[in-house]
Amino acid sequence: MSEERQIFTLKQVATSIQRLMSERYHQNYWVQTEIHKLNYTTKGHCYPELVHKENGRIVAEMRGTIWATSYDKISKNFAEIVKEPIRDGMSLLMLVKIVFHPLYGMSLEIIDIDPTYSLGELQKERDETLKRLTKEGILNNNQKLIFPLLPKRIAIISMDSSKGLLDFYSVTQNNPWNYNFFFMLFPANLNGDMAVNSIVNQLNRIEKVKHHFDIVLIIRGGGGEIGLSCYNNYLLAKTIATFPLPIMTGIGHSTNITVSEMVAFRSAITPTELGDFLIQAFHEFSVPLDNAKKTITTKSISLLEIKRKELKNEIRFLSKSSSLFLIENKNALKNKLLLIQHKTIHSIQNFYLQTNKLNFVLNHGVKNMVLSKRVDLAKVKDKLEISFLESIKQNKQNRKTLVDSLHNLILKSLEKDKNHLKLIENSIRLIDPAEVLKRGYSITLKDGKLISDKNPVKIGDIIETQTKDIIINSQVL
Repeated sequence: MSEERQIFTLKQVATSIQRLMSERYHQNYWVQTEIHKLNYTTKGHCYPELVHKENGRIVAEMRGTIWATSYDKISKNFAEIVKEPIRDGMSLLMLVKIVFHPLYGMSLEIIDIDPTYSLGELQKERDETLKRLTKEGILNNNQKLIFPLLPKRIAIISMDSSKGLLDFYSVTQNNPWNYNFFFMLFPANLNGDMAVNSIVNQLNRIEKVKHHFDIVLIIRGGGGEIGLSCYNNYLLAKTIATFPLPIMTGIGHSTNITVSEMVAFRSAITPTELGDFLIQAFHEFSVPLDNAKKTITTKSISLLEIKRKELKNEIRFLSKSSSLFLIENKNALKNKLLLIQHKTIHSIQNFYLQTNKLNFVLNHGVKNMVLSKRVDLAKVKDKLEISFLESIKQNKQNRKTLVDSLHNLILKSLEKDKNHLKLIENSIRLIDPAEVLKRGYSITLKDGKLISDKNPVKIGDIIETQTKDIIINSQVL
């Protein structure tokens, strides 16, 4: 005769297991686990999927429960200490109670979470990232890049609704010096688990068109230090450190600097500070340039005035020298003429006296003598005329030599000034807008005028971008 089978209902089995579980696991336990998914509900309860991994494989999995009355207290305490919200993928140390429900099966009721354990895990990730970057020799690669003289073309990674981004725009676009920037926004998530892939993907997009930009900004506004652990991620930090353009961060916190900020070319506490830095970069270029323009103008005017005075003095000196030379030669000529006249008169007088004395005795001899004297007088006259003409010719030659020397001196001085002014002209030409366009810059106009606070753009406007060789018409979307 076969034994009579003992049959139990499913409820009886479940109730028996529930009784055994409550007798065996009547106390609370600290359990180290990872949240695979948090599963937060609209009623405030959480039903996290808890897993344990070895070598990247899940070797144990259980369901957890955090009731709304406990979750609010636990999450606030956790965020206050860790500066991060409880999220998927976190490794946590939980105080749990093992429960079995006939309908829902076995689960871990989560009573509390130790935030200090998670804080250590986050610090461990940060230290490991720093150690890997240092070992690979790329920790300071981005900081070794050359910062552009004028960072005008800027790629921005941020949320279009970020308050920090709006603050940055306010500082840079409303500056009183009318410095103009070209911004292009690459939208990305800046907080939580999705931030790493989102930022890295946008950096990869920017790298493909890096020749269009001077620098890259990562801007995150508000939120304090909550959600910043993603910036200690190795992949994100490595992408920033090895990026071919200088990357500047302004992610809005003042303590516990992240690895991404450490490897970036420059980090700022706030987006506003980033804006002030860019304005200062323009100052450092424009102020010396303005001073140089003023100096060139002032020195050019001063130099021209000095040379004008020197030329005027040279002309005055030449005029005086020529006048004095002519007066001196005129006086010498006059004296010679008077001397000749005096000698001639004296000779005539002597001859006349001698002629009168011999007039009666040597009538014919006197006539011959008179003729002879006339011949001698003609010769003397001819010699005097030749001497006089040679003297005048010599004086003219000396004056011509003096004039030619002065003329050559003036020409050399003017040529030297011309060359100096040409150097100044070349220096000024270097800052000519056309020359700037040749170096790869562009000018954007609306209705033929520069875009500014007096000539702003709005959605639907047609704008014109001029480069060295082409003109691009665009519509603002």
